[in-house]
Amino acid sequence: MKNQKFYSLWLSLIIIVIFILQNIIPNFTDLFVLNQKAITNFQIYRFLTAIFLHGSITHLAFNLFALFFFGLVLEKTIGTKRFMITFLVTGIIANIISVNFYNSSLGASGAIYGVIGAATILRPMMMIYTFGAIMPMFLAAIIYIIADILRAYGAFGPTNVGSIAHLSGIGLGLLLGVYYRIKFKKIQNKEIEVRFDEGSMERWEDRFVK
Repeated sequence: MKNQKFYSLWLSLIIIVIFILQNIIPNFTDLFVLNQKAITNFQIYRFLTAIFLHGSITHLAFNLFALFFFGLVLEKTIGTKRFMITFLVTGIIANIISVNFYNSSLGASGAIYGVIGAATILRPMMMIYTFGAIMPMFLAAIIYIIADILRAYGAFGPTNVGSIAHLSGIGLGLLLGVYYRIKFKKIQNKEIEVRFDEGSMERWEDRFVK
């Protein structure tokens, strides 16, 4: 895709700046984290702002790494505008779903899993390094999903991981990936038809006009 603007890097920078603000401004996180105030006080902005908050440096590091790698891949594949739509829409909807299961939540994981889901459909055989091995993208996605399902049912004991947000994000990302794949295929077929028509016209002109 053309016109890549590396928004995944800009998003990463914004998240880093916000994390710094979280640690130097008292109660900053409380103002924007996703919790029941988003519903009871109709503070719907929290469904968006919570995406850019993180609970620890480890939480931040894992999400930045995933956003950097998978974000660049997806943005290059579908373009900057569609990448941003995928990131924000999957992140917000994942938060809307997860607020029904957790007292509070924060982090870009739902949005990043949305990016992973879309990338899985569009680049299923792309080789990535994860879980200590090199494997195709589709296999890694299957393992991510299984791990979060097991985690959601408590198979790994109590954790602070928002598995519901992960599953919601990757599920919607997979659907968006299917949509993009169908759309791009139609565009590609249309371009092929146009080139065929132009070639036929040129041959007709060479034979009958010149």
